[in-house]
Amino acid sequence: MKKLWFLLVLTIGLHVNAARKPVKVACIGNSITYGIGVKVPEQDSYPAQLQRLLGDAYEVGRFGKPGATLLYRAFRPFVEQEEYRQAMQFAGDIAVIHLGVNDTDPRAWPNYRDEFVRNYLALIDSFRTVNPRCRFIIARMTPLSHRHHRFESGTRDWHAEIQQAIETVAQISGADLIDFHAPLYPNPQMLPDAIHPNEEGAGLMAQTVYSAITGDYGGLRLPITYTDNMVLQRNRPIPIRGTANAGETVHVNLNGHKSRTVTNKHGQWSVTLPALPAGGPYELTVKTDKRKITCRNVLIGEVWLCSGQSNMEFKLSQAITGPRDIPSGEVAGVRLFDMKARWTTQATEWPLDALDSVNHRRYFNTPGWVPCASTDAASFSAVAYYFGRMLQDSLNVPIGLICNAVGGSPTEAWIDRRTLEYEFPAILRNWLQNDFIQDWVRGRAAQNIKKSQTPLQRHPYEPCYLFETGILPLDSFPINGVIWYQGESNAHNKDAHEKLLPLLVQSWRHYWHNAELPFYYVQLSSLNRPSWPWFRDSQRRMMQTIPHTGMAVSSDIGDSLDVHPRRKQEVGERLARWALHDTYGWKHVVPSGPLFREATFRNGAAYVTFDYADGLRSADGQPLRTFEVAETEGLFEPATAEITPDGVRVSSPKVKHPRYVRYGWQPFTRTNLVNGAGLPASTFRSN
Repeated sequence: MKKLWFLLVLTIGLHVNAARKPVKVACIGNSITYGIGVKVPEQDSYPAQLQRLLGDAYEVGRFGKPGATLLYRAFRPFVEQEEYRQAMQFAGDIAVIHLGVNDTDPRAWPNYRDEFVRNYLALIDSFRTVNPRCRFIIARMTPLSHRHHRFESGTRDWHAEIQQAIETVAQISGADLIDFHAPLYPNPQMLPDAIHPNEEGAGLMAQTVYSAITGDYGGLRLPITYTDNMVLQRNRPIPIRGTANAGETVHVNLNGHKSRTVTNKHGQWSVTLPALPAGGPYELTVKTDKRKITCRNVLIGEVWLCSGQSNMEFKLSQAITGPRDIPSGEVAGVRLFDMKARWTTQATEWPLDALDSVNHRRYFNTPGWVPCASTDAASFSAVAYYFGRMLQDSLNVPIGLICNAVGGSPTEAWIDRRTLEYEFPAILRNWLQNDFIQDWVRGRAAQNIKKSQTPLQRHPYEPCYLFETGILPLDSFPINGVIWYQGESNAHNKDAHEKLLPLLVQSWRHYWHNAELPFYYVQLSSLNRPSWPWFRDSQRRMMQTIPHTGMAVSSDIGDSLDVHPRRKQEVGERLARWALHDTYGWKHVVPSGPLFREATFRNGAAYVTFDYADGLRSADGQPLRTFEVAETEGLFEPATAEITPDGVRVSSPKVKHPRYVRYGWQPFTRTNLVNGAGLPASTFRSN
């Protein structure tokens, strides 16, 4: 009897031990899997960090071979290395494969690219021979920074092609596809040598694998823009999306419009509710079995993004009309989402906690949506406030304004990384010593980060940074258009800006999946800076080449000594005119002052015609000022200008045969040509 009891206990014990046998996870790859880039690979490589996340129920094996290629006929095939043999002996229950980075080498991809998919599938099949039940997780590759010495000579493009090949392998093999690229791409400081993630980057990789294995993505979460008092875009299907744990059922209800979905294996979910007319307040609820999120006082209306630099950031309390309007600043139906910078770019050396915050892309405060009451309006963008107030008064629908302007920020800081890598890579290189970037911008950034102890310290003025911290977190929240007040920090090089502004518009339209997203911007005002006449004219010309844009003229309300003129109501309302005319079809609203159309030269004079020229007149009743003509480029003389039935006739007794004409061609100019709506003409020069 005792013997039988002993055998029973022994059998139960063996079954318990078998049940507790850890799940084996084989991490297969190259030097990144090995841990090159971290100080102690045995404890800080991504497989080592993954082991700590998974705990004792798992056994993680690290099989990374520095320099290994996936391609069998390249210079160091993984299948010929000792690490491959060890991985086969390990016979993991889960195999996480991250290969391909070294295949971007010119000795590999150009010669053997046609064999990549077949070789990858063969690698997977070989591991199936030692464990037929193995679950395969293959990874999109970690990024290669623009600092890589072969980035533009082929690596950039081959890397992208290999990513596509990896996705093909996942589709054919049935392996789970995870993304090591996405979490690291907006964090170039985590790739000190342009290739290998540091300890923090390895941690992001470990977290990615942990979530893929366990399905734990932190539970139900919504993007930062989904809060009480928010405004959703009217008359379009309403996308609601977020994250939750894999396989969770998510229920969404907006004013009785319900939808249900199941989170995919990557923790992502989305539903699309029917388009709704302007209205509210409503309640939005999103819930799973474990959590419920409720957004109250939700309105349906028009949503606009208000961005740029300090003149967009400029508060209503600072505007000349602020004392008049703040006491009655509440505008029913207008809601504000104010993304204010945690650390302003004043002429100071930032403390270490600020530098750490910036490096971790924690640059903006995001307190959520609030109704437009006096206190909140006072600290909100003056230009955006007057823009929104005029839209609400005209359209009589709720208006949502998202503001994320940053003082001093250059255009390149707002453009996504991939666009600059392919369209303007030169501006990414060594940006603090890069002449494409304004010297004031570089100097101020260098001052702010002077205490930094890392050579890859980030700053809001760095190319791509504000896209990655101020645009990506919006998670493509539906908007109807953009107003933009920026350019002061790019006025040193109009030719570079002529490339950058179209890239910015292209970048944002791609991000919001809207090739016709309205983009209305402010032409620089008058100020005693010598490059500004050329820059203003460049801005005017780009309106003709970038579709679905409009330009608000502000040269009549500048300040000769202050880059921040205080008359902001006119600017906001001029932007609103473009929106009303072009976006909302109010053709009776004049969107602009006179815009140069053409100049013809005959009988000793220049004859200038304009768009939006009905009712041409002098703003102050005085003769028209600041017109000039020239027969030879560069030798302009002041001219007399008079309004004709077709435009303006310009002549000078000193120029008998004029071939060029310009207007307002001074840094600070006192122009006075307006149309019947009282809107000022843009400064210009003829071709």
